Amino acid sequence: MSRKRSFWHYRCRKKHSLSRSTRAELQFPMRCVDLLLQEGCYAQCLSLSTPVFLTSILEYLTANILELASREALNNHNMRITPEHVQRALDNERLSCLFEPGAFSPTAVLPLPEEK
Repeated sequence: MSRKRSFWHYRCRKKHSLSRSTRAELQFPMRCVDLLLQEGCYAQCLSLSTPVFLTSILEYLTANILELASREALNNHNMRITPEHVQRALDNERLSCLFEPGAFSPTAVLPLPEEK
């Protein structure tokens, strides 16, 4: 009896569950972003792709900031990235517009495209 049981147990192994971040090939935790979106009451219902999209954007921006900071560190002949290097990277022309006050204000209204 024990042989059949052990053989059956061997054949029917449980597959390991993968996290949503692993399935989306992201480094940032998608679960935390999803919980923050739900707790923030930004919308009554969120689609399943919303945390995936937001997490990938956060990861992309972080990678760009760290890449620019590493270039600043190498230009200063340093092997470590310090907060000063990150600050100089954020002062870059491409990224400085993202961190201006009022860049993403909730009251800002985008103009509608004109009809022809």
